[in-house]
Amino acid sequence: MHIQTRNLKKEDYPDLKEAMIEVYSGIGGDYWEKSKINKLLSLFPEGQFCVEVDGKVVACALAILIKYDNFGDNHTYAEITGNYTFKTHDEDGDYLYGIEVFVHPDFRDLRLGRRLYDARKELSEQLNLKGILAGGRIPNYNKFADELSPREYIAKVKQKEIYDPTLTFQLSNDFHVKKVLRGYLPGDSESKEYATLLEWNNIYYVDEKHKKPHTDSIIRLGVVQWQMRPFRNLQAFFDQVEFFVNAVSDYRADFLLLPEFFNTPLMADFNGLPEPVAIRKLADYTELVRQKLSEFAISYNVNIVGGSMPLVEDGKLYNVAYLCRRDGSWEEYRKIHITPNEVRHYGMVGGNEIRVFDTDCGKIGIVICYDVEFPELSRILGSQGMQILFVPFLTDTQNGYTRVRHCAQARAIENECYVAISGCVGNLPRVQNMDINYAQSAVFTPSDFQFPTNAVKAEATPNTELMIIADVDLSLLKELHEYGSVQVVKDRRTDLYDVAVKKPARKALKKKSPREDDPEMVPPVIVVAN
Repeated sequence: MHIQTRNLKKEDYPDLKEAMIEVYSGIGGDYWEKSKINKLLSLFPEGQFCVEVDGKVVACALAILIKYDNFGDNHTYAEITGNYTFKTHDEDGDYLYGIEVFVHPDFRDLRLGRRLYDARKELSEQLNLKGILAGGRIPNYNKFADELSPREYIAKVKQKEIYDPTLTFQLSNDFHVKKVLRGYLPGDSESKEYATLLEWNNIYYVDEKHKKPHTDSIIRLGVVQWQMRPFRNLQAFFDQVEFFVNAVSDYRADFLLLPEFFNTPLMADFNGLPEPVAIRKLADYTELVRQKLSEFAISYNVNIVGGSMPLVEDGKLYNVAYLCRRDGSWEEYRKIHITPNEVRHYGMVGGNEIRVFDTDCGKIGIVICYDVEFPELSRILGSQGMQILFVPFLTDTQNGYTRVRHCAQARAIENECYVAISGCVGNLPRVQNMDINYAQSAVFTPSDFQFPTNAVKAEATPNTELMIIADVDLSLLKELHEYGSVQVVKDRRTDLYDVAVKKPARKALKKKSPREDDPEMVPPVIVVAN
């Protein structure tokens, strides 16, 4: 047996007519006239599909393009087809409207309808349509009309308590019921003239009017595993930072991620002071470093998630990460969950804002080290549309690193997003409370067929200065949300529980930074994951 799905042709009409007569013999035997089929083929040939079995057409799907706003949720079959003239077909339409699907009764055990629907979905993606709409008959409704309303009938079909040959098939092909249509197809006694308005959403649709300059679904991440080392002066520190920025720029990365407290080597000059005083002296450099990161982001055309640095504001000490965009704007995130060590040694306090950041590569979240061990925080970011979570961290022992790593992996799975973690390695013997560091930076993925079997996109060699270059595909997240083996985000029982922000977020801070020339670089070790 040879089966082929292809576009319908005019010469297929004899087979088509034979199949239609068999399909509709129980409801009057009506079939599409040859002139109507030819009209559809002249208007929209790429939208008419058939399945050929051993050289004979036995299944067909017909469709037109419409601008759905011209019709809305209340329409009849005659209205949507222009009283069967198809003058409603619009080459600039935003939806594919299915006007016919049928399979010859002798071939229904071959699941040919699914092939036709897959062809429609592929066409919708190619044409960048919002989705597919169709008015679906509910042919078994007449058996239950005396005891069930259309809404109750549809609910029971969804729960598989009732089988309906049309609706059950549509639901199994990722369609959802948008509305119940009354009087949709006059004379359809089996459906009592009711129909379901069915919709399939194209998750790859891009609104051309509002799309952002960066439209690729592949996002390249550069993750730095930073070696703690003494620097002779501030310029030497900037030279090392710029080397990494330059390196990821050479790979055309979209993001660079630095670790938590990557600037603490600068605290060596204050080692004779008490720890709370020393870190506040380090905070005097923060604005200068932030300005330099903004300049690098512009000049090297890469978005920089600038690890984290101490910040003093109104006498309070915060742990702050900066997002420096390549368009010159910047924003900040303040670590919310402060470790006992940070409180005891530095008197640090937590921030109060939980939100995602818009970038030219999608929505991102930032949490710092200990934050990632609190699933509620990432869950809130996930509910705000986060696609990539960046986690700068600093851990002294392997135990601490293990907590960060496994919690970060959990956040990727439960929020169906990518998570990148970046840590510091090496020793700083002249800086109190920062003397040893352990890290293995990595990029984690959700765990399903679209992703690596161990849910690790890339990972660094432990305790070695290097840089990871890894590509993540945002379109795979869309597929996971809609068609994943499990759908963690969708299947949350929000009727029983929820996670919400109690304190309103303060207004975001955005500024611009100037450009600056490039200093000398130092070569790294680079791990590339494709």
